[in-house]
Amino acid sequence: MRKEVKIGLAGIGALLVLFFGINYLKGVNMLKPESYYYVEFTDINGLANSSPVFANGLKVGLVRDIQYNYQKPGHVVVGIDMDEKMRIPKGSYADLVTEMLGTVKINLVLDFNSTTYYAAGDTIQGRANPGIMGVAEKELLPKVEQMMPKLDSILSSLNQLLADPALKNTLHNAEQLTASLNATSKQLNTLMSKDVPALTGNITTITEDLKQISGNLKNIDYASTFIKVDSTLQNVRLLTDKLNRKDNSLGLLLNDSSLYNNLSATAGNAASLLEDLQAHPKRYVHFSLFGKKDK
Repeated sequence: MRKEVKIGLAGIGALLVLFFGINYLKGVNMLKPESYYYVEFTDINGLANSSPVFANGLKVGLVRDIQYNYQKPGHVVVGIDMDEKMRIPKGSYADLVTEMLGTVKINLVLDFNSTTYYAAGDTIQGRANPGIMGVAEKELLPKVEQMMPKLDSILSSLNQLLADPALKNTLHNAEQLTASLNATSKQLNTLMSKDVPALTGNITTITEDLKQISGNLKNIDYASTFIKVDSTLQNVRLLTDKLNRKDNSLGLLLNDSSLYNNLSATAGNAASLLEDLQAHPKRYVHFSLFGKKDK
């Protein structure tokens, strides 16, 4: 062989390997016989070539071609390659499902009650199944958009609150209050562990003393005591009556005014006598070195 022919054959082989390799990476088995069907959608929602086709959760085909149906405006025709052994009952339809990560796939919903089947090249009715992302886009996003102004207002208020010095002071006061409560708790613990048992012991002692006093009081003869007290009060009453009467010496002493007057006069005379004695002592005391009396 000539050198140029060898290079040409090597290039053709490389192209074939590249072609089969790319299709293999796409999941297309070129050596496996397949059936070709068409699915008609009004919105493919980002469906791309080589997207998988599932039936009952198993991959049974691939999207090979996507064309806009110019004869029916608003419709898109998707060509899918299916396993040759895969038979699609009439009445089945294809769901266009949007997954969580945004990828789109075709899911065949088969009608197992049908006894007739689509032939290769037939068109299958397609339906849009928004899935979780579609529901989120249609229902959640409008609500989120409505909530955004409120969230913005809440965040603004929160920023103002966090920037307010009063919050810092409040947290500082709360810290001080916590420290005070901790100290109070320790003091209360000390009180409960030391002082309260001692106080309880003192109360117990006082209770025992009161119990003993109560027992002693119980043994007292109250009737006899009250009789004696009554007798004493009667004697005091008799003594008071005698002191108020003038038929006895003590009564006369307390009630006779003449005795008081005599005593008062005697005291006055005694005072005058003492004054005179101090003024003229020679009248009452006579003293001489030679034994002679003065006249």
